[in-house]
Amino acid sequence: MDVPECGLPGISAEIELDAGKVRGRSDSLKILGLAAKYLVISLVALYLVDWLVFEVRELRGTGLRTVSVEQYLATPLKGSKAEYDYMGAADEDCSRALFPQYAKSTWNLPCWWLEKHNQRWE
Repeated sequence: MDVPECGLPGISAEIELDAGKVRGRSDSLKILGLAAKYLVISLVALYLVDWLVFEVRELRGTGLRTVSVEQYLATPLKGSKAEYDYMGAADEDCSRALFPQYAKSTWNLPCWWLEKHNQRWE
């Protein structure tokens, strides 16, 4: 980009440097926007593939599994204290998938998540 000289030394060079900074920011924003767009597209594609695999497993009868979950009840007491009671273990359905899936009229957590987080607090 040619910038007309105004007669003062160094002025045209500063204008050109400022224009280069703006172009640099614009390019990095475009790259960031493209990366975000492709990330969203990839996540949507991954979820669709996961859903298709889950549906095929559901048709075969192997889409859901049960995991034993320990349940606890927190009862508030006077003086900002709480009493914690163990309520026992219960079996919860989980989906054999990467993401939560909707089956049996409810959203089911993935089995890999439920096995790691097998305590419920109420």
